[in-house]
Amino acid sequence: MPKDSKEISPEKRSVRTRPTYDEYFTAMAELVSTRSTCLRRQFGSVIVQDGHAISTGYNGAPRNLPHCIEIGCLRDDLEIPSGTKHEICRGVHAEQNAIIQCAIHGESTKNATLYVTGYPCKICAKMIINSMIKRVVISGSYSDTEGIDLLKEASIEVLIMEKTGKKILDEVIIMKESWQRK
Repeated sequence: MPKDSKEISPEKRSVRTRPTYDEYFTAMAELVSTRSTCLRRQFGSVIVQDGHAISTGYNGAPRNLPHCIEIGCLRDDLEIPSGTKHEICRGVHAEQNAIIQCAIHGESTKNATLYVTGYPCKICAKMIINSMIKRVVISGSYSDTEGIDLLKEASIEVLIMEKTGKKILDEVIIMKESWQRK
């Protein structure tokens, strides 16, 4: 310790705990999901490389096309059950948008971790596999579980968080408020 430094007394040390990286990026994915324009379900995704977020994505219509919140949901109109017939949807999934943003901005996804607020569908799982993402952290559920099976078959580490992204975000906000000095 430099001679100018003084050791902090135990009573003045901070006793706060910070969220883990998984909680931190899961909460970030939950916040990203608030940009979704899907009428059925709002998903958010964050791709992390070496402890830094390199891309985010949420589900919504392709660039420069009307969003479902503006024109309605074709899947609802056709009474298509959730988790089926993904091709009958104008939306691009959160994971797809995050991977696309990496491609646009020249960021490698190799060995990255992807955080997402629900189970990846089988189409997204195939994109995650081919993007060479090594780990997927999921903070919610979805009716299509085949994507998780594909990820595991491809030896991608899958972690399903016990808490939802919303719960983690709520807890982090409360935790932060308790840190504030009066």
